[in-house]
This record gives sequence, C-alpha cells and structure tokens, in this order.
Amino acid sequence: MDKFVAFMEKHFIPVASKIGAQRHLVAIRDSFMVSMPLMILGALAVMINNLPIPGFQELMNSIFGGEAWKGFGASAWNGTFAILSVLIAFLLAYHLANGYRKDGVSAGVISLGSFFALGGALGMSSNGLFIAIIVGIISTEIFVRLSGNERLIIKMPDGVPPAVAKAFASLLPAMITISLFALVAAIFAAFGIDDIVGAFYTAVQEPFMGLANSYPSALLLAFITPFLWFFGLHGANMVDPLMQTINAPAIEANVNAIAAGQHAPFIVNKPFFDSFVNLGGTGATLGLLLAIYLVGRKNKPYMVVTNLSIAPGVFNINEPTMFGLPIVLNPIMFIPFILTPMVLVSVAYFATSTGLVPAATVMPPWVTPPVIGGVLATKSIAGGVLAAVNLVSSILIYLPFVKVATIHERRKEVLNG
Repeated sequence: MDKFVAFMEKHFIPVASKIGAQRHLVAIRDSFMVSMPLMILGALAVMINNLPIPGFQELMNSIFGGEAWKGFGASAWNGTFAILSVLIAFLLAYHLANGYRKDGVSAGVISLGSFFALGGALGMSSNGLFIAIIVGIISTEIFVRLSGNERLIIKMPDGVPPAVAKAFASLLPAMITISLFALVAAIFAAFGIDDIVGAFYTAVQEPFMGLANSYPSALLLAFITPFLWFFGLHGANMVDPLMQTINAPAIEANVNAIAAGQHAPFIVNKPFFDSFVNLGGTGATLGLLLAIYLVGRKNKPYMVVTNLSIAPGVFNINEPTMFGLPIVLNPIMFIPFILTPMVLVSVAYFATSTGLVPAATVMPPWVTPPVIGGVLATKSIAGGVLAAVNLVSSILIYLPFVKVATIHERRKEVLNG
C-alpha cells in the first residue's frame, strides 16, 4: 500500500491537481453552483404539481375549483428549468472571463447574445445546456483575445463615466463575436437546420446522456470520486461539471415521461447519487461513523473525531471525517472508501432498473439527511427503504476495517507505553 500511495503521489496527483484547477472546468462548476437553488426550486415545484399521493390531486382541485393551483408550479418552472441554459450561458462566460481577469459582465452579455444568435431561443431550457456550455466557452475565448487587441478597443476621452467607457471598450469585440455565431447559424440554416439546439440535442446530447446513464458509467463515477478524495483532491468538485451537464435534462426527461405514463428513461443523475450513494458524503462516510460507534469505541482518536463529525455527517458534510479521522491517505480505509460507493451504486441501479424503486425525478438539497432524501428524490417510500438498505450495507462494509483500525491503534498505545 505504501508503494502504491507513493506512486500515486508522484505520477497521478500532479496531473489530477491540474485538471481540478483547469479554468474551464472551474467555471462550469461555479456556474452550476450559482444556479443550484433554482434547479432545486424547479424540481420541488414539479414534485408538488405531480405529488403521487392518492386523492391529492382531487383534493387540490376541489379546494381551488380546478387545476388553477398548478399555476404556481408552472410559473416556478418557467423561472428555473425553462431558462437554465440561458443562465449557464451567462454565468459560464462570466466566471471564465474573470478567470482571465477580463470583464465578466461583458463576457456574459456577449455569450447571451451569441447563444440567441445561434438559435438559443429554441433551447432555453435544460435541453440546450450543452450548446450553452459550448457557446459560453467559445464566445469568451474569442472575446478575451479580441479585447486584448488594442486596435479593436474604442478609447473614450477622460471624464467619460467608467460604465460608458467599459461599454465602448467591448463594443467591437462584442459585435465581432456575436456576428461569428450569427454567421454559423446562417450556414446551418442554408443546409436546412433551423433549430441548431434541437438538432444538437438529438444528435449528441441525448446519446451522451444515455451513455452516462449506463451501469458501467455509474460504477465509474462511484469509483473516481472517492478515489480522488483519498489523495486529498475534492473529487466531487472535479466530477461535478460532468454530472451537471446530464443532471437537469435527465430529471426533466424523467418528469415528462412519468407525466405521460411512461417509464423514466434516466436512472443516473445527481439526486440518484446524493440519495442512494453519497450517504453522509463521498464514500458513504455516515456508515463509517456509525460503524465506529458499533465496534470502534476503544479507538479513542476515532471516537473523538466521530463525535465531532456525526452531526455534519447526517447532513452529508464529511470534511471533518475526511481530514480528521483521517480517510485521506489512510491505507486501512482505502478499500472500504472505494468499495462502498461501488456496492451502493450497484444496489441502487438495479433496484431502480428492475422497477423496485422509482427513478429520481426531484433534486432535494444535497444536505438532506439520508433516507429522507431517498423519499423526496423518488416521491416514494420505496426510495427511503432503498436508502436505508444502502446505509446498513455501508455500515456492514466498514465494520471489519474499523475493527482492524481499532486493533492497530491499541497496538500503538501498547508500544508507546
């Protein structure tokens, strides 16, 4: 194990650190973090409108004299999922430009203009996310380079308000950037493709979502996040850009399919992982803490950290566990920390694919305690049962390794007198 850790520290960690700090990935991650409250609100609004409680729909219709009460959920959806691609187009350009130390607001506005010039009005919802990300990155890269060309900067005389001077400074770069995307749209239109967003979704995004929805991909995601965390890298943040690009479209597709009386097409999404795999945080560390209470009481260092970590752990915050126990670079915990999420994702995937548990169609806040999150994500008691089964499974996997760690600690105490 020591040789393995040394090898990874020498060859893997430097590369992974660079990837985690890559400005485009950081910009994508930060953009989705800003929009997270809107996605949660939109998902909850849809859940309320389609709550699968017997008699609920009839009761609400009788109180409000029809389905007018669903107007709240519909309006909330219009202000959240319906404009998600537009928000990401702006936010991604904003964060990326700030990473280049350029005017983030101007870059965001130009990205919006470019998105709509390319036909973004037809893909404002989550279906246009891939296009929004591509436009946000490319438009910002073009803007950054053009704004660095002094020949394209219109300089205003002294005394002109800064806001006006900034607007004129980005005038030509903005015109050129948006014109390029408009030209691309015209070329596609000449070939009979008027809806670029829709065509891209059908040709690329939907197949990609299907690929990411497979069991092998779910298993890979379950492996790579704790693997990165073991070496002190925030695996969740590094994988999050990928998860977010498939997350909102997958949830929306599930909701629409269920509303139409069909099976939900996408099993793997963020609430799937939050509710059934990351119980207590990456590595299902709530199971580890409970295992320590069961068989690790004689391990005094573990008990001190566990008592401090259990409250945050219930709300899926496990940094105290990761660095306090620690799990990072702890050879005893390497195997269960990697193995547990892979087992849990397997149980959850096949429980969902076989119809024992409904697919996740709601995105509860990631701090929702386990079991409760399973109920909310699936709008079903079966989801809570699955989360409880996985929590017990995580405890059982961690138990023998906690015993080994306790024996190891007691031997150290004996040796130290």
